[in-house]
Amino acid sequence: MSSQQKQSVSRAAGAPTAPEPTGPRPARLSAAAALTAVEGLALAVLGGYMLFMGLAGSPDSPQQAEMGGLTVLALAVLPLVAARGLWLRRRWSRGPSLITQLVALPVAWTLVHGGGALIAAGIGLAVAAVVVLVLLVNPTATEALGIGPRETP
Repeated sequence: MSSQQKQSVSRAAGAPTAPEPTGPRPARLSAAAALTAVEGLALAVLGGYMLFMGLAGSPDSPQQAEMGGLTVLALAVLPLVAARGLWLRRRWSRGPSLITQLVALPVAWTLVHGGGALIAAGIGLAVAAVVVLVLLVNPTATEALGIGPRETP
């Protein structure tokens, strides 16, 4: 173990732990968790459908359909884990949820330009992503997660 690693471990051992948030969960945080969970569930359903159709249907390329389904199922894990973390008021969960929303915006743009029923899906996804972003940068939500302004040394 290098001396730098030893210093990091000793600093981490002596560092005060962040206090657990107390009090009721703000409605903004509950709404952000719920919307993030809905996005994750939608991805899981889509991935399951793609996987099922790859196995039971007659796609042009069964391997590609199955891999696509597995990929979408794997992608569904991030918003679901983030939603659970937000619900339980875990500080770390804000980052993955924000990333999920930022990634959802270009997907929504692509859906809107797809035409037909995809326009409605794209608009719904964009609205959900923007709402969650606004909810998560709100001071009430950040305080509820134990995220405050940085202290200067």
